[in-house]
Amino acid sequence: MNLIFLGPPGAGKGTLAAKAVEILKVPHISTGNIFRAAIAAQSPLGLKVKAIIDAGKLVDDETTIALVRERLAEPDVQTGYILDGFPRTIAQAEALASFSAVGKVVNFDIPDAAVVERLSGRRVCRKCGHNFHVLFDPPKGNICGLCGGEVYTRDDDSEEAIQKRLHVYREQTAPLIDYYRQKGLLLDVDARPAVGQVVENFKKAVSVQ
Repeated sequence: MNLIFLGPPGAGKGTLAAKAVEILKVPHISTGNIFRAAIAAQSPLGLKVKAIIDAGKLVDDETTIALVRERLAEPDVQTGYILDGFPRTIAQAEALASFSAVGKVVNFDIPDAAVVERLSGRRVCRKCGHNFHVLFDPPKGNICGLCGGEVYTRDDDSEEAIQKRLHVYREQTAPLIDYYRQKGLLLDVDARPAVGQVVENFKKAVSVQ
């Protein structure tokens, strides 16, 4: 089963992808992981990506598409995959269609207000990296109950930063929702409930027991 995961920052795609890997027994492929693996392997494309990133630029479509094509040719994806972070644009989606047949596109749907509440309430331990939430899993003051480290708010979890990330997503990536809906490939999954319920919603959407 070849799947694409769509959804704004804060929709929980990473958490849900980890659960989906267990359920479907296919690899979770994110562009970030592809970039890191290519750089570590020092492949020609990897060296190109490293140079782009070191220059503080965004990796261009042509290079990203080439890396994804290369990754999807590997043996572990022959029974399926979960693509996360690609495609981000219609041009990337059209390129993907030229070398891989997408089965379904899962759109983890969540309103912006819920994303802001979810992300702005996140607190992270500097020492062990554990994530807390002021509403759902509050830390005791600014001390991590697991390791005693300092708990802080990341810069990109400020409301202003979240709104900017949402704006970029809605402007650049959200058009993919209509693109795949018109092709009859889109499955909407409500990402607002707790993880367990979202997993059940996902299984129902993709018809997995």
